[in-house]
Amino acid sequence: MPTSNIWYVSIPYTGYMDMDLRHLRYFVAVAERGGFTRAAESLHMEQPPLSQQIRQLEQELGVTLFERLSRGVRLTEAGACLIDQARTILAMDAQFRTDAGGIARGEQGRLRIGLAGAVSLLPLIPQAIRLFRDRWPGIVLTMEDSNTPALIDALRQRRLDIAIIRPPVVEPDIATTPLLDEPTVIALPSGHPAGEEEEIDLARIAGEPLIIFDRALGPGFYDAILSACQAAGFTPAFGQGAPQIASTVPLVAAGLGVSIVPDCLRQIHAGGVTYHAIRGTAPLASLAIATLAGASGPLVPRFVETLRERVVLF
Repeated sequence: MPTSNIWYVSIPYTGYMDMDLRHLRYFVAVAERGGFTRAAESLHMEQPPLSQQIRQLEQELGVTLFERLSRGVRLTEAGACLIDQARTILAMDAQFRTDAGGIARGEQGRLRIGLAGAVSLLPLIPQAIRLFRDRWPGIVLTMEDSNTPALIDALRQRRLDIAIIRPPVVEPDIATTPLLDEPTVIALPSGHPAGEEEEIDLARIAGEPLIIFDRALGPGFYDAILSACQAAGFTPAFGQGAPQIASTVPLVAAGLGVSIVPDCLRQIHAGGVTYHAIRGTAPLASLAIATLAGASGPLVPRFVETLRERVVLF
């Protein structure tokens, strides 16, 4: 009956093994240099302690790793089976330490970014993300579009590291700082009497159904719209509600009313909608940076710095 050439090593369980990575480094050094003397020189240690450490490792493993020769050593069959695994473990340890150092220095890692309604349409956002990736190519960026309440919840659950939200957010565990105030425009359905005018007064839409999002999605922006309308001399007549800020544009295109939207929504080229600057005092669509209070690490401050660089040019 033919016998197999596969050699199996059985390592007895001793309850606890004192072997550490140092022993593996000694094992690999002796194997690669063919003897204790040359290995000890490469490890900057004396030969007797190295030999003793290898003996200890063999005792702990329950196998003989080296055949001692008159001049040098040679791997036993057990040693030959284990040497590649030892090299792999040491390589993994080296990579682990490299990755940990990169994360500590902010050169590697992951940054999870949340964006409130319509924020992704702001040109400065993709510009900031591209600039950040150019500077820190080892950082993996992920983005999530949602509404402000959902983003705040994601920060609390540590599913996001930073979010650009629509303030105010009065939560003790959430830290916010202002980012920018975006101008707004009036969105009109095609064929509206004021559709040919580049700039119009807010009072021009008095009495028309105002399509607006739920206040919980952005209470600051919602209140700014209502205050601007009241300052223009009218209280808006609410029309169809929008599930998101950006959802107002298709509803205007459907002829269900008019809306006041952040200027970045001009990029939504829904057929049947025209955009118009607001003459006089106009509401602002404020944005803020939100993070979990007390969160640390270098990536969030670096991304905030990049955002502010682009805001200056906005």
